[in-house]
Amino acid sequence: MSVNADLRRERAAATFQAELLTHILDGGPERTRRRKEIEALVLNDPDFQHEDLNFLSRSQRYEQAIRKSSLMVMKLREYGIADPEEIYWFKSFVHRGRPEPLDLHLGMFLPTLLTQATPEQQDRFFMPAWNLEIIGTYAQTEMGHGTHLRGLETTATYDPSTQEFILNSPTVTSIKWWPGGLGKTSNHAIVLAQLYTQGQCKGLHAFIVPIRQLGTHEPLPGITVGDIGPKFGYDEMDNGYLKMDNFRIPRENMLMKYAQVEPDGTYVKPVSDKLTYGTMVFIRSLIVGDSARSLSRACTIAIRYSAVRHQSELKAGEPEPQILDYQTQQYKLFPLLATAYAFHFVGAYIKDTYHRISGDISEGDLSELPELHALTAGLKAFTSWTANAGIEECRMACGGHGYSRCSGIPDIYVTFTPSCTYEGENTVMMLQTARFLMKSYTQVTSGQQVTGMVSYLNDLSRQRIQPQHVAARTVTVRINDPTSLVEAYKSRAARLVESAAKNLQAELNHRRSKEDAWNRTSVDLVRASEAHCHYVIVKLFTAKLAEVSDAAVRAVLTDLCLLYALFGIGRNAGDFLQAGILTSAQITQVNQHVKELLAVIRPNAVALVDSFDFHDVHLGSVLGRYDGNVYENMFEWAKKSPLNKTQVHESFHKHLKPMQAKL
Repeated sequence: MSVNADLRRERAAATFQAELLTHILDGGPERTRRRKEIEALVLNDPDFQHEDLNFLSRSQRYEQAIRKSSLMVMKLREYGIADPEEIYWFKSFVHRGRPEPLDLHLGMFLPTLLTQATPEQQDRFFMPAWNLEIIGTYAQTEMGHGTHLRGLETTATYDPSTQEFILNSPTVTSIKWWPGGLGKTSNHAIVLAQLYTQGQCKGLHAFIVPIRQLGTHEPLPGITVGDIGPKFGYDEMDNGYLKMDNFRIPRENMLMKYAQVEPDGTYVKPVSDKLTYGTMVFIRSLIVGDSARSLSRACTIAIRYSAVRHQSELKAGEPEPQILDYQTQQYKLFPLLATAYAFHFVGAYIKDTYHRISGDISEGDLSELPELHALTAGLKAFTSWTANAGIEECRMACGGHGYSRCSGIPDIYVTFTPSCTYEGENTVMMLQTARFLMKSYTQVTSGQQVTGMVSYLNDLSRQRIQPQHVAARTVTVRINDPTSLVEAYKSRAARLVESAAKNLQAELNHRRSKEDAWNRTSVDLVRASEAHCHYVIVKLFTAKLAEVSDAAVRAVLTDLCLLYALFGIGRNAGDFLQAGILTSAQITQVNQHVKELLAVIRPNAVALVDSFDFHDVHLGSVLGRYDGNVYENMFEWAKKSPLNKTQVHESFHKHLKPMQAKL
């Protein structure tokens, strides 16, 4: 089939080479080549073909996911793919961006064994887990507690007479609830439980717990395990429950790389409680990348479809225009496109920073960990909230057809939206970032210097020497210059951090307890964290521009960077006005410039989503097809609906016909 004429025209009109931008997103032409090579291994493999998952029941979708996951593990070994990033690519091509039942085995169980088990424990558990004799999950969340880990109620009580831990779920709220792969797939779990030894509670520790008999897969005595039922999405995943009744495991099943329990029950505490932060930081950095990818997919679908779809009249008697020509459609979609690029560069930055700091951590240097922990918590929340709302905006921008599963956007949405909750509920994450910001602010006010992304707070102490208030200092903002806009965002962050800190102090002065004062200021604290994250994103996007050597690509990325920064100012105009960073006249200019940028970006819109380089199979959308042949394929897709297997549905004879006969 030929490519739709509108899309052909759009691609010919682009001012840059899409391929060059793809190389930047991938991290170089060699990485693009390798990604496509791995993609081809999956796409050309008949074992990974299957019918549209939208037409399958939940049980069938779970079975397909298990079938593909089992094949995937064997083929990864066969092809010798061992690099974590390449495994991630292979996995996402196999499962087309959807979750799968081995996610927690590969993403949490194995890494936790590597980072928290002793060499002896690794000898016992790692190879069987690597070869999938042991299939594990990570059982932390309970019915009654999620993000608030200290509230978890599962207990592990040490019995020195048998050298065993006795695991119990003492209340209904202590039942482990939600871990992926727990319901039907896993035969082991890393269980987080409150450790009791010698009559004292020593807090949360991790234990390797067998839950099903190897070979028969039947649950072990004392274990109640199953699937928690249908959810908003994640049909492929057997999120499960686990209840333990006096279930005994050997002492050696407690993960003891850091904390230990000796045979007589003596507790040896870890050197630093921050060492287990590593995995958390890593997973949160992945969510930032995932926010970028999920939003990119939704933008690709909505922008391509908007170039193919013609509707209404702009001028009487003329042909119907592409809906992408309407300024309102551009205003919905182009800022989201700019956001997807911004988040992509931020995700890459965090990943690189994590790898750089990991080396320091393994050598015992934990100095940069608090900031990285605070930054990933905040950015995880900021990017997942924004992407989540953006995906839904893309769906609505596709009109009625966006509501059909064939658009692919409902699937992207229900698969992505839980990331606002898992690995740390977003509001709680923002408050973690706020704790770091308040601590940094206190350091600055007591005369110390702070480093890293919060170094802008140092300016506050310098301004104290002059009598004027921080907000009154004038920033000359040039709205066509990304570097100048970074300064504007920096001033806004400083203003909101200072304002939250002063409000917190005012609550404390009212003789409120620390906790009460914190709660009464928490709306301001979240806003301060959001402003800090927004500044970091604008700063990193701007810094990326200088690294781009191709002038045409740099020009189009500069347009996107300006749009991202100016659109954000327009949306938060009150902050910039209140702090005296911008005048009312400048805000009017900002809004005008945003509209001008929409027109500038319009000719490159399709090429910009082509640069994300999603294969049609991975995109999973009739509306977002690369060739733009939407309508023919929508009709073909609908014909395959299970309801169309027979011309007359059995319900006609069962219910409608008898009713017609009686009336």
